[in-house]
Amino acid sequence: MRYVVKERLWEKIIGRITAGSVLFVFLLAGSAYGGGLLLYETGTPEVGLAAAGWAARAQDAATVATNPAGMTRLDGNEMMVGTQLLYGVADFSPNSLSTAPGGNGDNPIGLFPGLSLYYSHSQSDRLKLGLAVYGNFGLALDYGDDWVGRYHFQDGTLVGMTFAPTIAYRINDQLSIGGALNMMYGYFSNTVAVNNPVPGQADGELEINDSQVAFGGNFGLMYEFSRNTRVGLQYTTEISLDFRDTIDITGLGPGLTKALGAKGLLSTELGLGMTVPQTAMLSLFHQVNDKWAVMGNLGWQDWSRYGRVDVQVRSQNTTSLTSDRDYDDSYHAALGAQVDLDGPWLLTFGLAFDSGIVDDDTRTPDLPNGDGWRFGIGGKYILKKNMELGFGYSFLWMGDLDLYNQGGALSGTLAGTYENSHIHFFALNLRIIL
Repeated sequence: MRYVVKERLWEKIIGRITAGSVLFVFLLAGSAYGGGLLLYETGTPEVGLAAAGWAARAQDAATVATNPAGMTRLDGNEMMVGTQLLYGVADFSPNSLSTAPGGNGDNPIGLFPGLSLYYSHSQSDRLKLGLAVYGNFGLALDYGDDWVGRYHFQDGTLVGMTFAPTIAYRINDQLSIGGALNMMYGYFSNTVAVNNPVPGQADGELEINDSQVAFGGNFGLMYEFSRNTRVGLQYTTEISLDFRDTIDITGLGPGLTKALGAKGLLSTELGLGMTVPQTAMLSLFHQVNDKWAVMGNLGWQDWSRYGRVDVQVRSQNTTSLTSDRDYDDSYHAALGAQVDLDGPWLLTFGLAFDSGIVDDDTRTPDLPNGDGWRFGIGGKYILKKNMELGFGYSFLWMGDLDLYNQGGALSGTLAGTYENSHIHFFALNLRIIL
């Protein structure tokens, strides 16, 4: 069987699958899907530019990931190592509509480190080979086991690490092309509390986790109108991650244990098909004079496809569903500049806007996302002829984010506001010309 349904509208399938499966779906309603993010920040100079010039800057080995065609602008061989620390704040304040007792979940984001590596090799003046290792997809959240929304979502991690061999070729003095095979290692884990409908009975817990390897592509074009002006276009394909795990359910009361056990659902295999969005980025770079350069972006990410999650429950009666979380595509715009100061210093700064992928009526606690403004500042210092040390800081502001989730009989209603939501990114990178 296959149905297309909206999340939180599981009642549409009550008459079509067994009562035991319906109960099982109610348990999963807030936990079976992990929210994700595609970040521009991977420890590279893009952090200090708020990503402005993403597909056209091509001034170091990070272009292996941002636009493979940009490698044709690099002379010789070079490597960049990037490190990054993410610190987010998303404090939730429940209101009187929330039905479960509990706290505010403290700060579910906290600290998250990152590391990246980029290498560009000149096979000839026209042919370049490269390699990128980075992680820019995912989110980790932990609200704790006593927060008011634990029956919707408690903690989870969705992370994608990309390994990408890359090639680029200069067709003529103006046009270059490039491409990469994106091999992504994806890890998914999710935990939700189970509300035992017996007074005094402690919560149970439902947990799933799995890892998968999937493949996609990263393609780029670069056209140089002159030595000072160029435009870049990057397109990344979607990547399909098919997670599967036998669900671990513990601490159930006797009523739920009997109901689920009768249908063989206590040893159920759950399949979750998720799609890393396809993206497109158009960028412009212009060197105004010996000191100043300006740059900008227009971008798109296909989050509406990511919001459709294929779910398969394997038990005595295998059931397949497609849940549509009604996500919106995201649109991006950025402006930035860099200034070459006297001596070994160069400074960068940028401003960017990204539209949110969820509205107030579709926002869920596993993805507290909204419209975001990025402010970036950074720079580099030339340590010696073949070595540069870069630094960057980016501030992502999303503000107050309202949430209203009306779940099933066991999960209840979760309502409130994430107040002053924001994320800090701190980056250091080392560029070595070999």
